[in-house]
Amino acid sequence: MSALSVAIITHNEAARIRACLESVSWADEIVVVDAESNDETVSICRDFTDRIFVRPWPGFAKQKQFALEQCRNEWVLSLDADERVRPELAAEIQRVLSAAGPCDGYRLARRSYFIGRWIRHCGWYPGYQLRLFKKDRTTVSLSRVHEGFLVEGRIGELLGDLDHYSHRSLADSLEKMNRYSTLEALDRLERGRVRPIDFITHPLSAFFRKYIGRSGYRDGMPGLLLCWISSLLTMAVYMKRWHWQRSTPAEQQAARERHW
Repeated sequence: MSALSVAIITHNEAARIRACLESVSWADEIVVVDAESNDETVSICRDFTDRIFVRPWPGFAKQKQFALEQCRNEWVLSLDADERVRPELAAEIQRVLSAAGPCDGYRLARRSYFIGRWIRHCGWYPGYQLRLFKKDRTTVSLSRVHEGFLVEGRIGELLGDLDHYSHRSLADSLEKMNRYSTLEALDRLERGRVRPIDFITHPLSAFFRKYIGRSGYRDGMPGLLLCWISSLLTMAVYMKRWHWQRSTPAEQQAARERHW
């Protein structure tokens, strides 16, 4: 069987990291890269691994690239601290390792928990994420948000779910919306100029695409709220792009350096 490293980045995740680590305690190696947490995150991680690296936060993509580089095994499973590997997914991963493939990377289905409900629609599920791959065939895409892994070779899919507990509360969701919209706006700053009509058409399109087109209504009130949050995020991206497009090049560069 091929050996597996699990790579996790953390920052103040004491409330969620133990469950994440327990779900992959069967792995050959666990690598944690912590962004100078001031809670018990690192202490909890020491119960599971001594492969812990503490360093300043350089941004999602660069932190994940660093974590990938510290892994010592052929195969790597990348997780976020708010994710957990379900037993059936763990069994599938172990079968892949036993067969040494046949693909170079695998997408995992991810189901997300939001305000007391597993979201099955809204475009969130199965929400495939490329997270299991051969280290020497993989790099990280360097974007501020929605960073991902680029695998050279054949990509497959596994059937078991990866559980995602990203949204701890409605307030937490809105805080994430504000933070992620800033990063996305900076990534898209060089696109065309924002027009007044964009503040109307794009947010409404985002809402109806998820609520009607992707059956968000079937997730009840949580689905409705989630689709509105998606619409608000789209609105915030266009507002921030408009703001920074009117600023000086020096101000734009300062914003890029400040937000990673």
